[in-house]
Parts: sequence; C-alpha cells; structure tokens
Amino acid sequence: MIPMVCIVGRSNSGKTTLIEQLILEFKRRGHRIATIKHAGHGFQWDREGKDSWRHRMAGASTVIIVSSTDLGIITDLKKELSPDELKERYIRDVDIILAEGYKYSNYPKIGIIRLEGDEEFFADQKEGLMAIVSNRTVNMGIPCLRLDDIGAISDFIEKEILKKD
Repeated sequence: MIPMVCIVGRSNSGKTTLIEQLILEFKRRGHRIATIKHAGHGFQWDREGKDSWRHRMAGASTVIIVSSTDLGIITDLKKELSPDELKERYIRDVDIILAEGYKYSNYPKIGIIRLEGDEEFFADQKEGLMAIVSNRTVNMGIPCLRLDDIGAISDFIEKEILKKD
C-alpha cells in the first residue's frame, strides 16, 4: 500500500508551492513521488489543434499519448474517481503520494495556514489533520511546522507517514 498525505488549505494558500518543494526534497532524499491534484472545478491540459485534442473532438472516449519517456491518458469519467481508485488504477512504483486537496478524505492531512482566520477553514474537518504548516505560530493542538522549513516538514512526513526514523 503506497502511503499518501494530502496538503490542504484555502485557495492560494501555497499548496502547490509546498508540494513542489516537498517533491524536490524527497527526490534529493532518494524517494520516488507521485502527485494527485484535485481540481474541483475541472481542468483542460490538452491544447486546441494538437493531435490528441483532435482525437477527443472526433469522439474518442480515451486518448493515450505516449513517448519513450512519458505517458498521458485523457479519458471520460462517469463520476469523479476517489484517491483510492486513482491509486489502484494509475500509481505504481513510488514511495509516497502527495495529494493537493481532498480535505474531506480519510487520508492524513497537513494543513496550510497563512492568513488570520485561516483556522476556520479546518473547523469542520479536523479528523485526520496531523499537522499545520504556517508562517506564524498556530495552536490547534497538533504540531505546527514553519512553512519555510521544508527539511522539518519532510522529516515529519517521513516519520509519521513513511514510518522512517
């Protein structure tokens, strides 16, 4: 079972930046990482005019783009896939999954608090919230790590999620 931790917080709180920094640090430490980005309002990464876009516009339900180094799949969904379904179907050969979003999932979560009042974002879902990262001291009864201390955040994730001492 591949361990997963969700990075959660308000929009524009720095989730993507934190995940980028964690990826770099975990890669430096020798870990293989997968990420899942929850896009609550949909997304499009295929560009108009490209062959794969043309295949989709012609009616293909699934389009696979492959090269010697990359694989991409665009497929129709009948419903949004859960983190468990995504892990089962698509993620292999990694040490950890860093997910952006999924604040209501059952996976362990690290919350980002940047602004006064951001604590309210977590009021209805403290279950599974294992730490806060912030640019200030926040007392929510769980560890609060400095947002700019990627080493300490990575150490925490290794100890608590990867179970490394």
